[in-house]
Amino acid sequence: MQFVDKNYRSNSKQELIWYLKVFCFMNVSSIKTATVHSLTVGNNKKQGVKMKINAYAASEPKGKLKPFSYELGEIGSEQVDIKVSYCGICHSDLSMINNDWGMTTYPIVPGHEVVGEVVATGNAVKNVKVGDKVGLGWLSASCMSCQECMEGQHHLCSKNESTIVGRHGGFADYVRGHWSWAIPLPEAIDMSKAGPLLCGGITVFNPIILAGVKPTDTVGVIGIGGLGHMALKFLKHWGCEVIAFSSNPEKKEEILKMGATKVINSKSPEELQSIKGKLNFILNTTNVTLDWDSYLSVLAPKGKFHTVGAVLEPMAIPAFSLIMGEKSVGGSPLGSPALTKTMLDFCVRHNIYPTVEEFPMEKVNEAMEHLENGKARFRIVLKN
Repeated sequence: MQFVDKNYRSNSKQELIWYLKVFCFMNVSSIKTATVHSLTVGNNKKQGVKMKINAYAASEPKGKLKPFSYELGEIGSEQVDIKVSYCGICHSDLSMINNDWGMTTYPIVPGHEVVGEVVATGNAVKNVKVGDKVGLGWLSASCMSCQECMEGQHHLCSKNESTIVGRHGGFADYVRGHWSWAIPLPEAIDMSKAGPLLCGGITVFNPIILAGVKPTDTVGVIGIGGLGHMALKFLKHWGCEVIAFSSNPEKKEEILKMGATKVINSKSPEELQSIKGKLNFILNTTNVTLDWDSYLSVLAPKGKFHTVGAVLEPMAIPAFSLIMGEKSVGGSPLGSPALTKTMLDFCVRHNIYPTVEEFPMEKVNEAMEHLENGKARFRIVLKN
């Protein structure tokens, strides 16, 4: 998920916070500590085990991440503890550290693109067991009983829990979550590159399914960065002709190597005009205000424009641009656990991974600075 814009208006910020609370954080569990920890390790019930977690936490907005230890309370009957092997860094981690959304509780341990091994389970856990390799993304729990959960749309649960809001995340040696969000990893997956798939990957994969994109479609991706480069790779292997929109000419050759058929300069009206009426689907991954009508004009009749970039200013969409071509505009957050598992299988089948830069966990501040300075190409992963 991407929610970064330093120039937003105050009313837009409030609207974003409302969005986050409704879709992700309405029933956030607070971190509890305890001296005695009861958990299942393998097939044995252990009593009096103290689970001490070593992590990196920020204690104030824009603060550096420093070594931080805490103890996990008693494991819930449907929870699992995961030993973190790798954790990706998302721009949302930076936003939470800086309290950009006004909901950060300090100290905060960021990290919500976790891959690792299950080391403990509650007594009612299903689907995963000790020793399984799993991934944990932006969400760590949902209620499992509301209409959305019962329909398999767990990511739309109004009582879901985020991995890093009101609780500690994956910049640590262990992290905890509900078994339903501990996504089993395919056996052949490259764990060193899989972390960003649990957040950024599913964020751009879900729209492909929602829009019913076909292999015969011509599609566009706006913004070839942390999200957009993964969307480009997915759509290429989906079988589509992929047009990339980028304002950075220095990325052109790299974008073409990742599978784009053509790169359009998003700041050039002439280049946009050259593909007018040709695209069946456009995915926007940027969070800045663009000339939306120009992008609607390059959609074919019945074309779909979908945004996963949280543009904080109201999007000016002319009604007649939609009406005359039966076009539509939509958006989405992440995806369900089931769809996330399907995405991971698709990645292994086609050898699709984000382009990553790896840092050791102890150099987390260097990694965050690399991200904040816009130097990441294209995702950063911390190795534990």
